[in-house]
Amino acid sequence: MQKKPAHYARVSSVMIKQHNRTFTAVVEKDHETGLFVGYIPGFLGAHSQATSQDELRANLVEVVSMLLEDSEPIFESAFVGTQSITVA
Repeated sequence: MQKKPAHYARVSSVMIKQHNRTFTAVVEKDHETGLFVGYIPGFLGAHSQATSQDELRANLVEVVSMLLEDSEPIFESAFVGTQSITVA
């Protein structure tokens, strides 16, 4: 049996602890500034803005990662969906 490198166990345990989490972000475009604004409903502090949707996604990932380092979120509300309404 081959001896594993010293860092093997450490890297493996870190990989096991990491897991992907998915959140739904609401994205809007501010017509005055031209910026994309995004937030995760119910997740206090999880919001950002950017000049492109790709940049906004990266910003939101960074913000959520930092928030998750501090504590597990307690959601005040949850995204359900959208509805189209017609007004006469």
